[in-house]
Amino acid sequence: MLGNLNGWHALILLAVVLLLFGAAKLPALARSVGQSVKILRKESSGDAIDPEPSAAASAPGPRAGTQAERAPQLNSPRE
Repeated sequence: MLGNLNGWHALILLAVVLLLFGAAKLPALARSVGQSVKILRKESSGDAIDPEPSAAASAPGPRAGTQAERAPQLNSPRE
């Protein structure tokens, strides 16, 4: 189906896109699509395992008896 497209089809498709989105919104739309494709390629590249641990992962967590453990519970049962 896509093999049958020629220059006129592309021109008509471009005109329809211009009518739907308007000329002012096309640069923002193209930028958004480009960012989405970039993120998709990055996520699908297979680099799921980070070879170097990040600084946040190597930072020590709260120690026993710190304020984080003694924080009051916010979700109390209602009467």
